Amino acid sequence: MFSQKLYISFLALACLVRIPRATGAACEPIRIPMCKSMPWNMTKMPNHLHHSTQANAVLAIEQFEGLLGTACSPDLLFFLCAMYAPICTIDFQHDPIKPCKSVCEKAKCGCEPIMKRYNHTWPESLACEDLPVYDRGVCISPEAIVKAEGPDRCKCKTVRLARQTYSKNNYNYVIRARVKEIRTRNHDLSAIVEVKDILKSSLVNIPRDVVTLYYNSGCLCPELVANEEYIIMGYENEERSRLLLIEGSIAQKWKDKTGRKVKRWDQLLREQSKGNSGRSNSRRSRH
Repeated sequence: MFSQKLYISFLALACLVRIPRATGAACEPIRIPMCKSMPWNMTKMPNHLHHSTQANAVLAIEQFEGLLGTACSPDLLFFLCAMYAPICTIDFQHDPIKPCKSVCEKAKCGCEPIMKRYNHTWPESLACEDLPVYDRGVCISPEAIVKAEGPDRCKCKTVRLARQTYSKNNYNYVIRARVKEIRTRNHDLSAIVEVKDILKSSLVNIPRDVVTLYYNSGCLCPELVANEEYIIMGYENEERSRLLLIEGSIAQKWKDKTGRKVKRWDQLLREQSKGNSGRSNSRRSRH
């Protein structure tokens, strides 16, 4: 579904030599298939990656299909389309509107950990540092646009807690925590929690103290309620030392039975991993 070869191809295209900017082009209907679901239907070329035509942009953006297929971030498609098929309006025909920095950071936070599994990093051509901040410039974000699906946009997908799910999703951290508050800042959501127990951690040091869990979309998924105690499973951003709640993360009301079950699953996975490693070393020593 998602191969190293695919990564190499999309990174190569994402870093293409920049094409000189054309001037004076008017808004045109979006003809990029991947972006026809966006809440805008007019764009302008050259885009923010300096593709002079939509035909050129199609070849580049299609290389991200594999990454989109992993559902690593609900903001990834919006961000890519805002870069490759930027919204064009009568008021902003001269310079297409860029996506907000926070949209890029959410997409990067969710997807770069998957990219790193294939020894790749976020493309420099899509650097978040170059984009405007929501309250200090003109930019677009999913939360700032009224979408056709209305209130259902934030309908959370149910992730069933089972041994198979736990093994498949390969969570970086599992904690028992009480939610102190949910914070919203410039459409960015975070949960302030008090860590009661650490069932699993790998990349980021987790203190038995008050910590922040960062959502990577404008939706409270998985849902957390203040003053409730949960078992929370999520991912880590080692570079920024952040605990993330992204697509596939789980938050369920704490039960001692669930905690014991998860500890048992983790122990079995560790033993299985050691067994596989031992058999691999044994085969190498025979040769």
